[in-house]
Amino acid sequence: MPRRTRTAEDRAAAGVSTPATRLQSLPPRARSDARLLILGSMPGTASLRAQRYYAHPQNQFWRLLGELLGFDPALPYEARIDAMQQAGIALWDVLHSCERPGSLDADIVRDSLQVNDFAGFFAAHPQIQHVGFNGAAAEQLFMRHVAPQLVLPQPLRYRRLPSSSPANAAISGADKLHSWRQLIDESLKTPR
Repeated sequence: MPRRTRTAEDRAAAGVSTPATRLQSLPPRARSDARLLILGSMPGTASLRAQRYYAHPQNQFWRLLGELLGFDPALPYEARIDAMQQAGIALWDVLHSCERPGSLDADIVRDSLQVNDFAGFFAAHPQIQHVGFNGAAAEQLFMRHVAPQLVLPQPLRYRRLPSSSPANAAISGADKLHSWRQLIDESLKTPR
């Protein structure tokens, strides 16, 4: 069962002494012809420090995409982004900003959330028909804070993926790859 996000009161009651820092996410990486959007919740500390998506060396995101799209996950960052975008994949996070001590989604301070502008994003990327959530937190945040207000000309298809995070060690790499492959096949290998 996923842990819920914390309020400032929850953190104080639990004796959490690490101050929550106001964090701002990275800009989307998307071409106008993208057909699939993969959403995280909020970049972790390593990614924010590097200003690169999925920068933690233990995160499996680039290994999964490299396997599925046929590129070397050790390529320079911009080459990986280019390969992803050429395949029709866009990358972003649900949250624009929040307070969170550390990198865990469970430590996001619930009353500090500010979501990204998805109405504007989908207007600029009208070919996106599929959204893949990189873990339960991204799905829950999107469904609670974005989906109820989102009005689009056509419905989106959603799929929760097992998180590529190193914190999600309960699911094997092979099982993660299988789930991610299903999303890629469903969203990118069907005619436009």
